[in-house]
Amino acid sequence: MFKKIILTIITLQALLLADFSDIDARQLKELQKQNTPVIDIRTPGEWKETGVIPGAHKIMFFDERGNYDVQKFLDALQKVAPDKNKPVVIYCRSASRTKVVGDFLSRQVGYKDVKELRGGVVYGWHDKLEK
Repeated sequence: MFKKIILTIITLQALLLADFSDIDARQLKELQKQNTPVIDIRTPGEWKETGVIPGAHKIMFFDERGNYDVQKFLDALQKVAPDKNKPVVIYCRSASRTKVVGDFLSRQVGYKDVKELRGGVVYGWHDKLEK
């Protein structure tokens, strides 16, 4: 019983310490200047269709059919963002998939500071570059 209580407390602390938030294009550029890894979780077809943010790492999470290989994604992510205590930025097309992946990374994998590009590459990046 005592072990379950301790485990529950540790889990709750991890959830409270994890930070998953959204940022705009300007903030993303500032984080890039600080060498924060930026991860594009879209599919190869999407990379070709709308381009990739300069300096971003292409690490697909969901394929075109919605399937995923968590271990393959985490192995690739670990290579570019090995320190779970440092910020990492993720983005997709319109910021719907990043909500799922960001929540997963912060709550279950232990990344302490996961950020998503608000609006994704289409509404958060391309729209902002035109203005």
